[in-house]
Amino acid sequence: MNYRTIRYILGWVMKMEAMCMLLPLLCALCYREYGVVGSWLWCIALCSAAGFLLSIRVPENKAMYSKDGFMAVALGWILMSIFGALPFVFTKSVPTFTDALFETVSGFTTTGASVISDLDSLPRSIIFWRSFSHWIGGMGVLVFLVALVPMTGAGNFFLIKAESPGPIVSKLVPKVKSTAKILYSIYIALTLMQLVLLLFGGMEFFDALTITFGTAGTGGFSARNSGMNDYSSYCQIVITVFMIIFGINFSVYHMIILRKIRAAFKSEEVRCYLAIIALAIIVISVNCRHIYASLSDTVRHSAFQVASIITTTGYATTDFDKWPELSKTLLLMLMFFGACAGSTGGGIKISRIIILFKSIVKEIRILAHPRSAVKIRMSGRIVEHETVRGINVFMAAYLAVFSLSVLLISLDNLDFTTNFSAVAATVNNIGPGLSKVGPMSNFNVYSIPSKLVLIADMLIGRLEIFPILVLFSHYTWKK
Repeated sequence: MNYRTIRYILGWVMKMEAMCMLLPLLCALCYREYGVVGSWLWCIALCSAAGFLLSIRVPENKAMYSKDGFMAVALGWILMSIFGALPFVFTKSVPTFTDALFETVSGFTTTGASVISDLDSLPRSIIFWRSFSHWIGGMGVLVFLVALVPMTGAGNFFLIKAESPGPIVSKLVPKVKSTAKILYSIYIALTLMQLVLLLFGGMEFFDALTITFGTAGTGGFSARNSGMNDYSSYCQIVITVFMIIFGINFSVYHMIILRKIRAAFKSEEVRCYLAIIALAIIVISVNCRHIYASLSDTVRHSAFQVASIITTTGYATTDFDKWPELSKTLLLMLMFFGACAGSTGGGIKISRIIILFKSIVKEIRILAHPRSAVKIRMSGRIVEHETVRGINVFMAAYLAVFSLSVLLISLDNLDFTTNFSAVAATVNNIGPGLSKVGPMSNFNVYSIPSKLVLIADMLIGRLEIFPILVLFSHYTWKK
């Protein structure tokens, strides 16, 4: 284990967080929130000091291996969340540090679950920080570091592999640093595009910016108590489209930039993802046709909620907890499906669902014809056995974490629908669940121990289980 390099990386994570906090400080100054300026200065000073102390000595040996990358990412996210909670504590925006940590982890992991009841009473700089944390966590802070900071050479790939979602992580170009730059360039370009379109629709700049951060990171923190209800149909449609866009594998956009249009649309995962969205919108629109005044309103609300749930963004234009059971069940299923691998979305990921389904078909064919040689293919390419094995292990770990979490939070004696959907919403980084944690409620119904379980679930879900589990393995700490 290269502890010195891990320490050095954690130092840069802290420095990066301190730089990110300059933006909410600027927001506080712009909106004349002078009462919280001191709090932001203290937070920046503490992050900077921690970053300086951790990275003051540059390690001579920067070589990194797989477990070093997993350790650096897991510890980096935990440290970033702890320091990121300080603004909520110092500005007294939440009553306890546990609530502050819940809100911060929910932001960085792009979950969007909240324990705050009255957003309108918060300083705008805090609302900005909540939403900006989505944007930071969407693509990943370690990916950002790899793009900008001279880090660990060939070991950079292990950082991206540990932080990036999906069963297969590949480089867009030969150099890992260039891959990170391409990813962030696409991310920033799409973010600016949505911001401009929302401003064109007459949305206030602050709201447009914070909502764009939430959409880009597929997070879901709102800027107002009313959520998305106050915005025009045009703005809701723009948000719907961009939620779907940010749920697509970013490598597809890279191929489009390179004018490989045909190759981009050959992606089996993307085609399946768009087909699921279209089918879900049709079914829910038919099922909810009696709830809304017109067909256009029905389709708009259905499309918005389908896009929001499958991409794990978590925004809401309506209280879908009051929809018919078929529609609610379908949304619950979409929570598990998630978006595409290599996107900012959470969930199990469409690619894993496809490969699992094809594995079942393969086993049935082998049972029928034992001597046949059957290969699993995705987009015309053979899926390696190592990838299939990894997905099977991931699903086993996912079910274990999910089951244990539901069992632990059931000690609060809330109903099963609330507990099940709360874990589904946090492990899959969605935000709202059903019943007492529905879109018009929040997670303050849970006790402090249950909130800690859900905090762990959000981190486990965002980092896709194994970087967090690696911390608790004795094999990791062996030399």
